[in-house]
Amino acid sequence: MEKIHVYFMPGLAASSLIFERIELTEDQFEIHLLDWEMPLIAETLTAYAERMSKLVKHPSPVLIGVSFGGVLVQEMAHFLKPKKVIIISSVKTNLEVPLRMKFAKSTKAYKLLPTSWLHNVEILAKYSFGNAVKQRLKLYEKYLSMREKVYLDWAIEQMVLWNRTEPDKQVIHIHGTMDEVFPPKNIKDYIAVSGGTHIMILSKYRWMNENLPKIILGEK
Repeated sequence: MEKIHVYFMPGLAASSLIFERIELTEDQFEIHLLDWEMPLIAETLTAYAERMSKLVKHPSPVLIGVSFGGVLVQEMAHFLKPKKVIIISSVKTNLEVPLRMKFAKSTKAYKLLPTSWLHNVEILAKYSFGNAVKQRLKLYEKYLSMREKVYLDWAIEQMVLWNRTEPDKQVIHIHGTMDEVFPPKNIKDYIAVSGGTHIMILSKYRWMNENLPKIILGEK
């Protein structure tokens, strides 16, 4: 049986190490981990997505993205012919982002964020994963690898200014009921993970390992 090639894209500032607990049966699936590349000067999200799509080397891949990585794989899908696009702890349109992000867009407040401070892992962890990480800071020191100001400035701006207003009906959305970054009250049409927070790719990996194969194969 031909294997299904599954490409994973991590969230903002995170490395592909966040997927280290994800296991898919090797006789059916082959996992490929993507990592963030440094954006070019004035590179649009569309251009970046096109560049990242060239790292996908198999036809009809499954694209799975977490948080801002979920936004990116939706854009990458325009340049590929994916078998499925699955987003986790993410959003399908800019209508699903929280009010504070909409406010940041309208006021351009995101430009005032001192991203050079985000070299400090504690601040970066709080920004990327929410307040609950204080007790597990060392864990995230391992996962938050993209701390360069150029990348952070670019990524935050692309997330805040993302202009998609119509969801792709083919996108499968998995979302935690306790996600503090993208509150579920703003999200429509998703597979709910009870008790899942924004970092459930780490904390709910058993749920992922049990259910991702079924979702990919269309059995759930």
